[in-house]
Amino acid sequence: MNPQLQWNAAWRERTWQALDQAWDVIIIGGGITGAGLVREATRSGLKALLLEARDFAWGTSSRSSKLVHGGLRYLAQGQVCVTYDSVVEREQLLNEAPGLVAPLGFLIGLPQGKPLKRWVYQAGLLAYDALARRREQHYLSMANLRLQAPYLDDANLAAGLRYSDAQTDDARLVLRILREAAAAGATVLNYAAVEQLVRANEQVVGVVVRDQLSQRQQTLKATAIVNATGAWVDQLRQQIQAPAKMRPLRGSHLVFSQTQLPLAQAINLEHPRDQRPVFFVPWEGVSIVGTTDLDHSADLWHEPSISPTEVAYLLEAAQTAFPSLNLSLSDVISTWSGVRPVVDTGASDPSKESRDYVLWQEQGLLTVTGGKLTTFRLIALEALQLLRQRLPQIKLWPNAPRLNPAPSNLAGTLAPSIKQRLLGRYAAEAPLMLQELPNHEFCSIADLPSLWAEIRWAARYEAVTNVGDLLLRRSRLGLLLPNGAAEYQAQIQAICTEELGWDGQRWRTEWQNYQQLIAQHYSLPD
Repeated sequence: MNPQLQWNAAWRERTWQALDQAWDVIIIGGGITGAGLVREATRSGLKALLLEARDFAWGTSSRSSKLVHGGLRYLAQGQVCVTYDSVVEREQLLNEAPGLVAPLGFLIGLPQGKPLKRWVYQAGLLAYDALARRREQHYLSMANLRLQAPYLDDANLAAGLRYSDAQTDDARLVLRILREAAAAGATVLNYAAVEQLVRANEQVVGVVVRDQLSQRQQTLKATAIVNATGAWVDQLRQQIQAPAKMRPLRGSHLVFSQTQLPLAQAINLEHPRDQRPVFFVPWEGVSIVGTTDLDHSADLWHEPSISPTEVAYLLEAAQTAFPSLNLSLSDVISTWSGVRPVVDTGASDPSKESRDYVLWQEQGLLTVTGGKLTTFRLIALEALQLLRQRLPQIKLWPNAPRLNPAPSNLAGTLAPSIKQRLLGRYAAEAPLMLQELPNHEFCSIADLPSLWAEIRWAARYEAVTNVGDLLLRRSRLGLLLPNGAAEYQAQIQAICTEELGWDGQRWRTEWQNYQQLIAQHYSLPD
């Protein structure tokens, strides 16, 4: 394997030792925006460094609704450009990353007594199809709607509509992009917090970075500095006395087992209380109910958590939509909340704020924020276009693939679904996984799509520093299983002991911290 991709303790030490050099661009933030930027910067021939204060995808990019969608709701709000860009990028990602980005059918329930709503939705879907250059049959009679969603309460529905979108594992998408950037020559580092911007002649020319694990500190210089910290961008911008512009919005989710909430496809319904759209989405062997859209006033450096009000709101939506399932709080496996990076335009309703991305150049600092998971590459290309003012040697590749091609197939007798999963998530690394890891670990965990081989590979090569990294982002077991996958503590400990060298005391400390994290931020509130 390429030594640049063996992200272990030795890699971290080598990376810190080599940081003190002249960089073309330093990108601050290891979410989807930063990942897309460092990938395209490296493709453009730049010497690029990405620094992430927490873990890769720790923030919004591991806490989304997992949808790679064209933004039908944004089309209804008149945000045509956002929708067009999203639809085009969605189609490309579906073509380039099967096994990581997958088609997802959506159903819409049309309420009785609102014929205008049906025509508005159908007009929107026709536009959606036109943007995607496809044509689908959308209308569903009540009989067909009942066949496709047998547990859905249809007492107040007149008919249904069906359309196509896509979904992904957001954190794994970020990691694949980062690892492809590193394979191409980029340097990326997690738990490396930029504490201060360095200025000369009223221009930002560097950063002071601190290792969150060892507390060592370095001052680094670059021709260009990019602030890609999402909802956190104002915290760096305030160092150059720039006015705050962000409106952090929290979106929360409930997770149910497929046994308790069986879903063959996603369902989009209006909440009975305020008519906001609520999604019911099958993902990774569970069912997700989301999302909310509330102003988030808590400290952004603290893990966001679902509030009791949000729990009640989402549970009410689920119970109203599926009354025969008798869903209750005891059926909730886990929760998660993410903070969206939305620019404040003063809209009274948070849901009316634009989801488009913005770029600001201020005293040598380029800030990139907003946007959607789906459009990460468009954001990167526009940012690099602006950076040409400082780095005229940049050569853009707008027609290059978003992701590197994966091998066409994997040898061996694994099930086709497992092979596609490995190729989608690991691409060129998938054959190496089969060579290095024992065959018996390419099996599912608790009837989920997740594999034990993925846990071991992450611990060995994917910059894991704590259990949360391993179970909340490299894998998603902490979200998919009750109590953060506590039932499998022994198996997880064995892998961490072998791959990370943790002794018994280290494991007990790590597991205690992780369980506290799960209880406080990924479970129902008291």
